[in-house]
Amino acid sequence: MSRIKKLFQEKKEDILNIYFTAGFPQLDSTEAVILSLEKAGADLIEVGMPYSDPLADGPTIQQSGQVALSNGMTLDILFSQIESTRQKTEIPLVLMGYFNQVMQYGEQQFFDRCREVGIDGLILPDLPIYEYETFYQDMIEQAGLDISFLITPQTSEERILKIDELTRGFLYMVSNSSITGAKKGISDKQVAYFNRINDMQLKNPRLIGFGISDNETFSTACQYANGAIIGSAYINTLKDSKDIRETTLEFVKMVRGESVKV
Repeated sequence: MSRIKKLFQEKKEDILNIYFTAGFPQLDSTEAVILSLEKAGADLIEVGMPYSDPLADGPTIQQSGQVALSNGMTLDILFSQIESTRQKTEIPLVLMGYFNQVMQYGEQQFFDRCREVGIDGLILPDLPIYEYETFYQDMIEQAGLDISFLITPQTSEERILKIDELTRGFLYMVSNSSITGAKKGISDKQVAYFNRINDMQLKNPRLIGFGISDNETFSTACQYANGAIIGSAYINTLKDSKDIRETTLEFVKMVRGESVKV
């Protein structure tokens, strides 16, 4: 059983998935961020592969990606960092990026390397469902990788059912149709969308992302799904951090509404 499936089997609610951009704020920050997030109480970590043309990312994640690339981050360096870090933690790790990066690296080589270094799952927003099912599903499954697809308020019911059928791991529920970024509050319109998805009785667990930034939005999202994903708000806290461990602990405790004990 994969680490992702094991997590969702053992924990049904309040799952906190935190995204960060590999190579930010420093090239060698990856291990410190992952281990700090685990110690602070994150359940799942989404490792962003910095990319020059990120279609779904807002200004905060785009900027962190530019910094990471300027720092010299490459997929080979990232795989090496993950391989080293994996020896120190069993927390589920998901690589998030774009399929163009996978193609440039070589699809089979990329999936094999993910397996070798201890990656558990993938999120590739620009990988079309048809392309996945026709060309890449067997390769990804043979590599032992889970894959999560995105649904939005505009996704048709027919397509949601198809995505649910193909997903291995969890469904990524995009809370709105904008780019990523921390926002204040969750609207009635979003709640109606969450309820609509709940009523569909899908087979996969669900995490809500885009606009989750604090205890209020995290707690609200957790009422309608198994947990939530936070990215931009965490990256903002790392930007000027002098101590990744302390900054991360304070951030996670804030999100969970807990007092900080350093």
